[in-house]
Amino acid sequence: MLQKTFKLSNKIIWLSSLFLGILSSVPKIAEHHFNPYEALVNSLITFLFSLFIWYYNIYTLPKFTSRNAISEFSVARLLKSLVVGLGVMFLLACLQQYLLTHLSFGPVMLMIEVRGILINLTFYMFLHLLYQSYQNQQVAIELERTKSDNLSAQYELIKQQVNPHFLFNSLNTLKYMVESDDAGSVNFILKLSDFYRYTLESRKHNLIKLSKELEILQSYLFLLKARFEEGIVLSVRIDQSLCQSYIPPFTLQLLLENCIKHNIVSLQHPLEINIYSDEQYITVENKLQLKKTPEASTGLGLANINQRYIHLQDKEILITVTDTLFTVKLPIIHEDHHH
Repeated sequence: MLQKTFKLSNKIIWLSSLFLGILSSVPKIAEHHFNPYEALVNSLITFLFSLFIWYYNIYTLPKFTSRNAISEFSVARLLKSLVVGLGVMFLLACLQQYLLTHLSFGPVMLMIEVRGILINLTFYMFLHLLYQSYQNQQVAIELERTKSDNLSAQYELIKQQVNPHFLFNSLNTLKYMVESDDAGSVNFILKLSDFYRYTLESRKHNLIKLSKELEILQSYLFLLKARFEEGIVLSVRIDQSLCQSYIPPFTLQLLLENCIKHNIVSLQHPLEINIYSDEQYITVENKLQLKKTPEASTGLGLANINQRYIHLQDKEILITVTDTLFTVKLPIIHEDHHH
């Protein structure tokens, strides 16, 4: 989750505080009996208070996060700033009374407190406008970054969906089935057609129902079974209540494809893959039986899935590797999170 801190130039803070300090001494300078020492103390008090209010209001601003952009005017934060400001100004008024003992404390303190309230209100409103503008810029940057990430993820997904190796292997299997007069060849053609129809329909969406994803997976599994026969053993145990949850399209297919790519699949060593659910995750788990000569891997498959989950739900997938198992946990996306 992106977190950034709002900053204001120290030059602006110090120069504006100095300007207010000098401005506050103008009435003293205009008096017939001008007292330089009194004007200097008065300017110093205003300068110190202005510096404090600047830094206090800046450091009490909430940090901008990509998930929680605060744009409302905070009355509670303003009141807190005013109370703190009154306390600080009272202490500074006491300091001024100590330095200028000839002044009447009551009227002077009242004048200083009113000045402090005005400075506090002005700085707070100015900071609020700057912070609002800053947040708007950060939100725009986040939206552009998210769009870019999503387009990249969709591009990688399309490349993986139309996998030329899978199509080539499927057509080879079909050729063998037709040549051997296999009765299942017609059904194979229908399943292949269904699978690519699903591909064309589903890639238009960021999310689809889990029940639909499982249908796509069954068609994909049928095509794999025609090639590997009992070399693949898939077990699916998904709670029925989760079938109405959502999932990025072809996530399960890509994970299944990843299992086959990196592991031995044969009748002598069947590849066991389990898909099951709990309250928070859908888990895809396979027994590790790595190929002696591993295929070149770009790592884009899992990265693509992870990127889509970050984009859609601001959560990452969990990957665990042991000596015997490779496990991927997918966060469950419920309907109220569907955006």
